Amino acid sequence: MSQIYIIHENDAWTAPLLKELEALELPWQSWFIDRGQVDISAGPPVGVFYNRMSASSHTRGHRFAPEYTAGVLSWLESHGRRVLNSSRALQLEVSKIAQYTALNTLGIRTPKTVAAVGTEAIIDAAHTFNGPFITKHNRAGKGLGVRLFHNHQTLREYVTSAEFEMPVDGITLVQEYIEAPQPYITRVEFVGGKFLYAVRVDTSDGFELCPADACNIEGAPAQPRFSIMAHFRHPIIERYERFLKANDIQVAGIEFIVGKNGQLFTYDVNTNTNYNREAEQVAGLSGMGALAEYLGEELDTLINTNSGGLRNTG
Repeated sequence: MSQIYIIHENDAWTAPLLKELEALELPWQSWFIDRGQVDISAGPPVGVFYNRMSASSHTRGHRFAPEYTAGVLSWLESHGRRVLNSSRALQLEVSKIAQYTALNTLGIRTPKTVAAVGTEAIIDAAHTFNGPFITKHNRAGKGLGVRLFHNHQTLREYVTSAEFEMPVDGITLVQEYIEAPQPYITRVEFVGGKFLYAVRVDTSDGFELCPADACNIEGAPAQPRFSIMAHFRHPIIERYERFLKANDIQVAGIEFIVGKNGQLFTYDVNTNTNYNREAEQVAGLSGMGALAEYLGEELDTLINTNSGGLRNTG
């Protein structure tokens, strides 16, 4: 029987989606990809495969889950299976360099960024910035590893100390700091490659911006950090939709910030997107509900249009 396969490495993040699939009585199977084996000489099962692999998997002890997922997706795609958030999506998930170059190709502005490997290269990269700058990991997630610097000496002290966080892929990004008139960023959610809603995210307390309930380990702040923006409209939405289509991404959350000069900078593409339950309850919306419906539609299309259950990706 054809069913929906969820490829992931985090049960806590996936549980809300499985609940919505159950409510719709859709057949599903969880593929927890951390270790194991795949017989690439055999054909995969028939179904719709949704890739939710995360760039931050290494922070949960799943160091090689993205690499393993890349092999599994290649296997699925070689057999013409319907893969949502394909190999290309995974490539962008685990590399901000890949994200920025793909965004720039379509004329979407990103902050000035220099990629560096090695202590001296990071220090040298910082000298190309005149004002405040930040460091971040090329392969990260949840805003981990993001630090703000106002001078080069402070950076030198950090990267030469035991406190320095080595990125899992060895690549540190040095990026211009975009200061907004107010401390918030905007996260725009897409399902099926189409705009779902936008969220205002308060950055007063830092850059760890994971919206999932499982990320709120220290309890809720006095004021809601995430709030859905009713009737959000902006020309960037159409450009983001073109970007998602060009890169075979069906489900994503894209983050941007508007600087003091009014320029919009896109700085993160999350293909393993999560949603904030409290913000959705206030707005009467459900990202996971919309996603479950979309997966059901994809499964119906697969069943109704292909008697053999196979379909070319893309």
